[in-house]
Amino acid sequence: MAWFDWGVLMVAATAAGWVDAVVGGGGLILLPAILITMPQLSPQMALATNKLTAVNGTAAAVFTFSRKVAMQWRLMVPAAVLAAVFAGLGAAAVSLIDKALFIPIIMVLLVAVAVFVTMRPTLGTTLIHHQPSRLRVWTTVLVAGGVIGFYDGLFGPGTGTFLIITFAVMLGTEFVRSAAMAKVINLGSNIGALAFFAASGNVWWTLGLAMAACNVVGAVLGARMALAKGAGFIRIVLLVVVVVMVIRLGWQQFA
Repeated sequence: MAWFDWGVLMVAATAAGWVDAVVGGGGLILLPAILITMPQLSPQMALATNKLTAVNGTAAAVFTFSRKVAMQWRLMVPAAVLAAVFAGLGAAAVSLIDKALFIPIIMVLLVAVAVFVTMRPTLGTTLIHHQPSRLRVWTTVLVAGGVIGFYDGLFGPGTGTFLIITFAVMLGTEFVRSAAMAKVINLGSNIGALAFFAASGNVWWTLGLAMAACNVVGAVLGARMALAKGAGFIRIVLLVVVVVMVIRLGWQQFA
């Protein structure tokens, strides 16, 4: 692989780490960069190498957020473990399901998220102080860890966005805390998917670890900026990333 291609991927990995730490969606940047730069790679190896990169960046984001944000670990740890299990199952199902069938559904969901966030200007900007019911808490664990975790292993685009919206709506958390909690679940789902891909021998370790170093830098910068700028900044970035994801998925599906 040429040095120029390495440079492109390192820049893409850094940008992906920043976006992923703020609102999720880093795979929207890095995965296409891998596939365009190295078209000879199988989709499974591209996905696997991307997951190796994402695990490191997500772990760095979790560490950065946890130093400033009060995390609900009693909720996050079970959800992250569940996400690891279901993401592994999703990764195992990659070759069995035609992902093109899911793209229109995901596009509709992302548009719905954008409309919902736009129509609810207070969503994620203030913390709701009432204690959610036990049923609501465990429903959140099942949705975040099980449903979204499986989706991340199977397909992935929008995982962080869906997690942030889930926490904001179900638990009433503001966007900074929602983004921090989303990274914990995303770390679990990335580990689960990576474990499956590694066991099947699909990871390009040298490239993945090189991109991981850049991804960590981007993730730390993104997490620090999210903490400094607050919920309003995350809200704007979330809407921009959702629009870009819809355009990207639409191009992939129809162009």
